Amino acid sequence: MTSREPLGAADVSDAELTAMVADLLHEDASDVELVDTRVEPVDYDLPAITTGGRWWVSGEAAVRGERSQFRMFVKQVQSWERHPFFASVPEEFRELAASGVPWKTEAEVYRSDLASRLPEGLSAPRTLGVFDLDATSSAIWLEEVPVRPATWDRARYERAAYLLGRLAGSPDLAPLAGLRDVEWSLETYVTGRVTVQVAPILMSDEVWQHPLCAGFDADLRDRLRAVVADVTALAAEGDALPRLLSHGDACPNNLLAGERDDELVMIDFGFWGAAPVGFDLTQLLVGDVQIGKRRAGNLAELDEASLAAYVAGLRAEGCEIPEHQVRRGHALCLLVMTGLSTIPFDLFEGPVDDRTKQVAADRAAIARYALELLEATSTRAGSRSSSM
Repeated sequence: MTSREPLGAADVSDAELTAMVADLLHEDASDVELVDTRVEPVDYDLPAITTGGRWWVSGEAAVRGERSQFRMFVKQVQSWERHPFFASVPEEFRELAASGVPWKTEAEVYRSDLASRLPEGLSAPRTLGVFDLDATSSAIWLEEVPVRPATWDRARYERAAYLLGRLAGSPDLAPLAGLRDVEWSLETYVTGRVTVQVAPILMSDEVWQHPLCAGFDADLRDRLRAVVADVTALAAEGDALPRLLSHGDACPNNLLAGERDDELVMIDFGFWGAAPVGFDLTQLLVGDVQIGKRRAGNLAELDEASLAAYVAGLRAEGCEIPEHQVRRGHALCLLVMTGLSTIPFDLFEGPVDDRTKQVAADRAAIARYALELLEATSTRAGSRSSSM
């Protein structure tokens, strides 16, 4: 049998692996014998501070004398204080930073009965095993989710938003909102990341001189600075809205194509938990734009269609939160969680080329749209509309 050494601490005993293979093949463990195993690291080009490694474990097993192939996905989750990026956190903020990012949540979600509670059209990979490795890491073993091509057109965004609305409004799923392992709110995000990292960047004159900030004109700069000065009040307003279950990172990358075109398979539950209504619409709308996979050209049109579908999903679950509250929650979350942090400082160390210029320009478009949406959903804007 080939060595599983590349798994390191995430490896399991032969008996545990045999039991998981038997589960995967829907067989009794006593009828399964491992013949061969192979371990391959999974290439992933996006940084994930709470992920210690990803691997494919595949091989062959004998089931009552007949050979069967198997393949499983293994993910090691960890406290982000174990990630190399943590070294850049100033000493005085390290305790706050470590405690503010959930890492146990994903393991707890996979340990739960999530799959049996999901509405039709949503699914999650089948859990084969979850193992606590030490005080700050766990290993999650899952069935393979076959990769199926999918075009993220308007119809797919609407379908995803509808299902995310059902997820948020589902009474069956509501008890699972407590699986997040840290107390989280917009306020904690603001007192943590925004105060420590985002605000100083926005207020630095030097940052705005970088060539990649060319799309952030003086007006946009001033508007972002004005809003960040008021961000504590905006966070409090958002936290006062109804809190519903959210996936936490519902970007297209984490919503895989299911067996049918109208099915989605959710993965990556690290930020799962309660959040202001409309929270998941942010990453659905701009997640791919932030990383350069999609342009920002039709944000308003796509957002309006997605929000309407999300509200329809809430209604399908009997949730009657007024649409204006959903819109305001979405606007606040988009601005606080993404709009304020669109400055492409993460690209400053790389080349200034056509690709990075495009990503930076699209992030500036996100910031403008977030500010416009915040203004359009404000009480003052509503009062003006009603008096016209």
